[in-house]
Amino acid sequence: MSDTGRRSTVEGPGAPEGRELSPAVVVLSGVVGGISLAVGGLLAVTGLLGYRAGAWASPEALSPGLVGAAMLGVAPALFTIGRARVWEDVRSLALPLVTVLVGLFAVSLLNAGSLQAFHGGPIFLALFSLGWVATLGVLALAAVGCLAAQYRKPVRAVRPAGDGDGNGNGNGDRDGHAGHGAGGAPHRPVAPLPGWSKPLLAVLGSGWLGIGAGLLVFPGFWGPLVPWTVNRADAQGLGVWALSLGVGVLASLAEDDLARTRPALRAVPAVALALAVVLAVRAGSVDWASGPGVSLVALVAGLFVTGVSGRWLLSRAERRSTPG
Repeated sequence: MSDTGRRSTVEGPGAPEGRELSPAVVVLSGVVGGISLAVGGLLAVTGLLGYRAGAWASPEALSPGLVGAAMLGVAPALFTIGRARVWEDVRSLALPLVTVLVGLFAVSLLNAGSLQAFHGGPIFLALFSLGWVATLGVLALAAVGCLAAQYRKPVRAVRPAGDGDGNGNGNGDRDGHAGHGAGGAPHRPVAPLPGWSKPLLAVLGSGWLGIGAGLLVFPGFWGPLVPWTVNRADAQGLGVWALSLGVGVLASLAEDDLARTRPALRAVPAVALALAVVLAVRAGSVDWASGPGVSLVALVAGLFVTGVSGRWLLSRAERRSTPG
């Protein structure tokens, strides 16, 4: 094929396999990381103190506090994306990032009447809500553009030293194609997921994905099931974050390589811990005895255990692969 966005190119044995990471993705992740630290910190702290400081009017301080906690938790991992060399090493975090940016922008537009600027909130919150929408609009458009630019990068496959076609047969094409070694050979995981973990990850990812999709698409039905008081905008905003967490967990499952989920493994336990802190401080607002309350505890705990155990397994695999 003549399309360089689909054709595999051959590099030496020292080059990483996959699409070269686009500088645009690195810049976007850094910008979003900085904004998330500032805005997420503001929302989380005000939520902890019981103030409803979100972009839209909320009946409880807990919902904007949780949105801020998620932003704050994921921010440090976004700054590490630039350390990677190929897209495949960061996409389990980058794809949820795009989901959040586009989703929150859409939710803000769909619930424009609930924004502080139109709801009659204090002047600071009114200006904050307008800045929220404008910033999300720019970032969402940039995220889609960065994603499109990333997938225009050619796939780079590694030819083992001494091979002509990537299989040791010396049958590579003269025009630079490398047969099965470049075009069709599957990725060799550095640290494959243990078999016992895959069903658990599938359940965890599907749980977050299903809850997020329900809150986002059917907030009138799923919103009342949230174990604290939410309005339509709250339900959909929380749904976007739940959906992105599900996308991240299932993407990590699809990668089947802990080394390729390193940024996501940094983000997941931090997000879970930040959510747990806000939930613990605002525990009086949550109906913990309800089924949704118990499910929430299980899902947040699952995130934390997944991140911690994944990092431990990756560290152990890297120690074993290090000579000497």
